[in-house]
Amino acid sequence: MGSGLDIAIVLAAGEGTRMKSSTSKVLHTIAGRSILGHVLEALAPLAPKDLRVVVGSQRESVEGHVREIAPHATTVFQAERNGTGHAVQLALEGIKPSGNLIVLAGDTPLLTSFTLKEFLDVHIASENDVSVLTAQLPDPTGYGRIVRDELGGIVRIVEQRDATDEEQEIDEINTGVYLFKAEALMKSIHQISNNNSQGELYLTDVIALIKAETNKAGAILSNDYTETLGINDRAQLAECAAIMRDRINDAHMRAGISIIDPTTTWIDATVKIEANATIYPGSWLQGTTSVAEDAVIGPRTTLHNVSVGAGALVLESHCTDSTIGEKSNVGPFSFLRPGSSLAAGAKVGAYVEVKNSSIGAGSKVPHLSYVGDATIGSGSNIGAATIFVNYDGVEKHRTVVGNEVRIGSDTMLVAPVTIGDGAYTAAGSVITEDVPAGSIAVARAKQRNILGWVLRKRAKTASADAARKAGASE
Repeated sequence: MGSGLDIAIVLAAGEGTRMKSSTSKVLHTIAGRSILGHVLEALAPLAPKDLRVVVGSQRESVEGHVREIAPHATTVFQAERNGTGHAVQLALEGIKPSGNLIVLAGDTPLLTSFTLKEFLDVHIASENDVSVLTAQLPDPTGYGRIVRDELGGIVRIVEQRDATDEEQEIDEINTGVYLFKAEALMKSIHQISNNNSQGELYLTDVIALIKAETNKAGAILSNDYTETLGINDRAQLAECAAIMRDRINDAHMRAGISIIDPTTTWIDATVKIEANATIYPGSWLQGTTSVAEDAVIGPRTTLHNVSVGAGALVLESHCTDSTIGEKSNVGPFSFLRPGSSLAAGAKVGAYVEVKNSSIGAGSKVPHLSYVGDATIGSGSNIGAATIFVNYDGVEKHRTVVGNEVRIGSDTMLVAPVTIGDGAYTAAGSVITEDVPAGSIAVARAKQRNILGWVLRKRAKTASADAARKAGASE
C-alpha cells in the first residue's frame, strides 16, 4: 500500500553485550524470525522507497541476513559505534532525501505494521517536522524519558544516564521510533554534539533542535506499550517471545483454531493453520509448517517445515521437512526426518523412524521400525521391528516395496532390494534379493532344538529347576 514514506532507516549496529552471545543480538530468533526480521516485516507494508539498515557489530553475519530477508535494502556500516545520531548521519551520507523519513531500532520485534501506519498517519496529519512514538511503561528504567511542557508538547528526550531524579520519575519513554520531514532532519542532524555522559551523538538531541527551529515536534503515545519493548538481554528476549506467542495464539484462536493450552503452545509467525484444526498442549509448530482443517496436533509434538493434511493426527511426535497426507496417523513417539512423505490414510505408529521415504495411501508402519530411503506403495503393511537396511558403510541404497505387500515382523530388508506387489516376507527374514510379485520370501535358518541342554549346561540354575519340574530330562 502507498504510505507517503520515502526513506526508512533501521538501526542494527549495537554490540548487544548484555546478551552474552556469539550471535548478533538482532539475529536471535523469536517465533521463527530474527529480531531484525520482525522489524523489517512490520515495516514492509509501509513500502518505503529506500530502506537502509545500519550494521556494525558482527557485520558480515548481519549483512548476510539482510541480503537474505530484504535483498532490496542497503546496508550501511558503522565502524565505530558513536551513537544513534552518528548512525543516522552515516545512513544519510551521499543521498538527498525528501518527503517523510522513519528511523527505528532493529531490536523491537513486537512492533506492528498497524501501529507504524497509524503513527505515520498522525505525523502527516499533524504536519510535524518530527514525531516521536512514545509509550508509558510500568517500569521505565533504562529508557529515555519524554519531557513535555505545561501544554503537553514535547520539549526534549533525556536519556536515563543524563536524567535528573525528577526526570527519572517520568513513566513516558522514547520507543526509538521517529518520523521526520527529511529536510528538517538534514538541517539538524549535523548540529548535535557528544556533550553527554556517554560521549556519543544522540539522535534524540535532534528533537529539541527541530522544536526550537520550527516548533513542529510531536510526541505520539502508543496504545500498547508491549509493542515498543526492546531487547537487551536473554531475559527480555524470553519476555518478548512470550508476548509474541500469546499474540500469535490469540489470532489463531479467533480464526477458528482450537489451542487447548496457549501458554504451552508455540507457533511461529510463519506457520499457516486452517480453521477447525486442534493443537494440544506442549506442541511447537515451526518454519513453513502448514496444518489443514480438522487436523489434530499433539500433545507434545514438534513440527518443523511440515505439511499436515486435512483430518490428520500427529500425536507426541517429532517431524521435520515432511509431508503428512490427509487422514494419516503419526505417533505416538514417531520421528519423521527430512524427506518423509505419507499419502492419504497412511500410518506411522509408535517408535517408528522414517527418513527420505514415501509411504503410500493406506499403508502402515505400526511400530518399532526404521524406514530409510524407501518407497512403499499403497495398502502395504510393515510388521513390527522391521528394519530397512539402507547403509552399507559407504553409500545409502533404496528399497522399493510394492502395493498390498505384507512384511513379516522382524524382517531386515537389505537395500537395494525390491518387494513386488502382493508379496509377503516371513517373520524374522533377512531379505537380500528381490521378491517377485505374489511370492513369499523366507530367509532364515531352520530351527533346531537341542533336548536337555539346560540340564547339562546350566544344571544349578532356576531355569534347570523349572525344566525338571516340567518333565525335562537329559
